[in-house]
Amino acid sequence: MNINFTARQTVLTPDIKQYCQKRLKSLEKLMRTVIEVDIILTTEKNRNKADIHVKAKGASLVVVEETNEMFESLKLAFDYLAKKVKKEREKYREKKRRKGRERKDFETALEGAESEKRIIRSQNYSPKPMPLEEAVLEFDLTKKDIFVFRKEGSEKWAVLFRRKDGHYGLIEPE
Repeated sequence: MNINFTARQTVLTPDIKQYCQKRLKSLEKLMRTVIEVDIILTTEKNRNKADIHVKAKGASLVVVEETNEMFESLKLAFDYLAKKVKKEREKYREKKRRKGRERKDFETALEGAESEKRIIRSQNYSPKPMPLEEAVLEFDLTKKDIFVFRKEGSEKWAVLFRRKDGHYGLIEPE
């Protein structure tokens, strides 16, 4: 995470830097993927203004607070930023939940409309006879779940498949 401090007509003290870094650590836990943070501190007459620009993967947030004291402005800005981050995360979660719910509704509608089963042809076989070792090599190259081939030396077919434990399974009909 890159933190850029800018001070306009004010002095950037180590206390302010330390406070900002402490608050950003807690916000980083909420946001997870913070790329860059720009903190701009400005003093005009008796007003102290704190601008915080947060750039994260997929979103950017801007918070501006202005009070009579710089620490008070920073405190309000970080509190508001935390509230905004939580709100954005909740919106993102709700959006993901809605997608799943909509997909299930769509699938049940399809099941009711289409009760007929379809047959989809696949090219996961080799018509030429081959030994088991060669079939395993070709099976790995195709990246499919099932491979049908003719065994060398006989005209019988065999089925090679991936098991859940990562090994291969072989079916030889008799």
